Amino acid sequence: MPVANVVLFHHAQGLRADVRGWADSLREAGHEVETPDLFDGVTFDRLENGIGHRDELGVPELMARAARALDELPVDLVYAGFSMGASTAHYFALTRPGARAVLLMHGTAPAASLGDSRWPHGVPGQVHSKATDPEMDASRVEALVRAAETAGADVEVFTYPGEGHLFADPAGPHYDENSAGLMLDRELELLNRLD
Repeated sequence: MPVANVVLFHHAQGLRADVRGWADSLREAGHEVETPDLFDGVTFDRLENGIGHRDELGVPELMARAARALDELPVDLVYAGFSMGASTAHYFALTRPGARAVLLMHGTAPAASLGDSRWPHGVPGQVHSKATDPEMDASRVEALVRAAETAGADVEVFTYPGEGHLFADPAGPHYDENSAGLMLDRELELLNRLD
């Protein structure tokens, strides 16, 4: 079984137990996983408070922190992230050479942040979200799929029944154990396909 080097970026509530637990599940399957803490240990119980903190720090500062963390990691990475972290993963997968795959949970990068960046040739990806997620932008997902197809890459879009946002967080209000388990299985299947 191939071992993937994964960088997993946290959502706006910070590097909480749900993100650490997801990383542990990937590690238990044999993969190497790094979880940069872009909030320097600060976490939030409520998403709204985390978004406020994100906005206070500012996106440029957060991306600079992510870039510094990536400087310490190998080039051949699988970029993964939850919500805000999915946006970060999406951005760096397109702008930093060496991406092997992209796993986006509950989010994508805004097109404006990507500029002229192109999807890396042949790099597979997955996008996961609930059928109704107030934080997901369908037009971004459609643009991502078109960009991947143009680059000869296969991006799978998985939509889970119901509504909610961070549905893999056992402590969150939208937790869905079945959907979270299926999302993990699908991600592991992609990782196991990598050369």
